[in-house]
Amino acid sequence: MSDPGSKLQENGLLANNGEAFSLAQNKVYERWREDKLASYPTQIESLMVSVENLAGLSGEERTALGRCLREANIALYECKGPSATKNTIRLLAKQLGLVQLDNNLCSDEDSITSLQVKETSRHGSYIPYSNKRLSWHTDGYYNPATQTVRAIAMHCVRPAARGGENTFLDPEILYIQLRDQDPLWIEALMHADAMIIPPNREAGREIRAETRGPVFSVDDQGYLHMRYSARVRNIEWLENVHIKRATDFITDFLASDSPYIFRYRLKANEGVISNNVLHNRTAFEDDNEHKRLLYRARFYDRVNVD
Repeated sequence: MSDPGSKLQENGLLANNGEAFSLAQNKVYERWREDKLASYPTQIESLMVSVENLAGLSGEERTALGRCLREANIALYECKGPSATKNTIRLLAKQLGLVQLDNNLCSDEDSITSLQVKETSRHGSYIPYSNKRLSWHTDGYYNPATQTVRAIAMHCVRPAARGGENTFLDPEILYIQLRDQDPLWIEALMHADAMIIPPNREAGREIRAETRGPVFSVDDQGYLHMRYSARVRNIEWLENVHIKRATDFITDFLASDSPYIFRYRLKANEGVISNNVLHNRTAFEDDNEHKRLLYRARFYDRVNVD
């Protein structure tokens, strides 16, 4: 059986200088849309790949991960081998073309973040380091354009006693939903000042400047990127009727039971690799024997599996 995602690749629509995402190229968009939806997975299980050794993928394992990422911009894996360390995650990522790590504010010294409940003064003020619900977002939406987070690897060392389920949505699917409703929404969301993130201050000192940028953009290889956060606080939207209608639609779609929205609770030694898809997390509870710990690595690269 041929790779369902290969049709997109054969048609040159995975690196097309952005033609499929140009509002002036509707025929190219329609062809890309048809191929994208025709090969799209219908169940999260079809995106799960069994891996023996994360640090040394077999050709078959790498191909399987690549197929999932071509189809849905996301792949999950279950590792049958030893428990992964942060260095293992770095080696896994390198095999998929991910090498430029984003050294973000709360990452560890090696630029890979240990996501767990932390009560230090800095970590405690950020929801990812609590057991609270984490709303829909793409990672690094507050980064400047020169530090765009294009891919993420997350590995579960220990799940929580209860909760901590993730939900995922491919931004290309959301793009299709929006463009099919009204192409003017896409035009508005591509405005250079569509989404504004105010400066981040700690103890009266600015630690990150204001960032402005589009929701949707196309990189120099023709791939679509999305920056988004569903947070109401600390997000400012350009005053534009089409942006208002588009963001209302996004809110409703993310709350829907669309078959394109996948839910999964990672088990120990399982993980997810994505081209920075939309995701969220339910609240969770730890106990003395089950304290949730995930390793998260953010990259400026996009997954590259030829």
